[in-house]
Amino acid sequence: MTSERDDIKTNSFSAWILAARPKTLTGAVVPVMIGTAWAWKLSGGANFRILPAILCFLFAFLMQIDSNFINDYFDCLKGNDDRTTRLGPKRACSEGWVTLRAMRVGLVVTSLLACAVGVPLIVFGGWEMILVGLACVLFAFLYTTYFSYLGLGDVLVLIFFGIVPVLFTTYVILPNHSQALSLDVIMSGVICGLVVDTLLVVNNYRDRENDQRDGKITLIVRVGEEAAEKLYLGLGLMAFVQLPLLAGERHSLLSYILLMIIFAPYNILHYKTAMQMRKIKKGKELNVILAQTARNMLVYGIATSIAIVCL
Repeated sequence: MTSERDDIKTNSFSAWILAARPKTLTGAVVPVMIGTAWAWKLSGGANFRILPAILCFLFAFLMQIDSNFINDYFDCLKGNDDRTTRLGPKRACSEGWVTLRAMRVGLVVTSLLACAVGVPLIVFGGWEMILVGLACVLFAFLYTTYFSYLGLGDVLVLIFFGIVPVLFTTYVILPNHSQALSLDVIMSGVICGLVVDTLLVVNNYRDRENDQRDGKITLIVRVGEEAAEKLYLGLGLMAFVQLPLLAGERHSLLSYILLMIIFAPYNILHYKTAMQMRKIKKGKELNVILAQTARNMLVYGIATSIAIVCL
């Protein structure tokens, strides 16, 4: 059996790769990367534990894939991925690349795999890691099925793609957990969540008319086109807010100059992407902005990690 596209066989390996949406994995890796960088800095490299760092990356990847499967499945059931009106990248279930029955199995398997990877973190972070893991799985479901329809998706991104992964990655890697509970780490998580939210903003900006028609009242539907464009630009430039956190205790002029140099590629890329988004306005061409935003986020994560470790 084949899907509408002859080169994608239903439930094939290629179909599952497309369903996993590899380009979105940037949102999973960046906060863990930043948390790992903080753990290295705070430990001085001496007490840095590599195994929990690896487990955090694996857990983040699996949870992102799980979220994508959940989104694919439930949006197909609700008819939100209508092939005739959809502007975003094609979705596996709606296109027939993956059957609904197979996707149910897939999202259960990825949820269980994520839990299996997360269980060993109890050894490094204590029994509270169970609550963190369960919250991640629970809200992965609630995002698609409930919160995204109330315009609260951005709040979940801030929490689960910013504060939680940055803080708890640092927490489990460091033997002295209290070091992770610093204002610098928490604020890095907040800023990371705001920057990662640019991916959701451009996604909802592209779909704003379809979402409004379907009763999906996202933040972008609420604030409108012009405010959404300003929000996208502003969220990305929140990277500037963290410069005092990264400048070191002395806050020397040299530190700030180095930070400006480190973050220059990201700031330039983000500004250019924001201007291009404003120019395109609507339609499938905005998928280019989605890809560019994922790239920008990775550049931001690398720049932030370098700044944390080196300054």
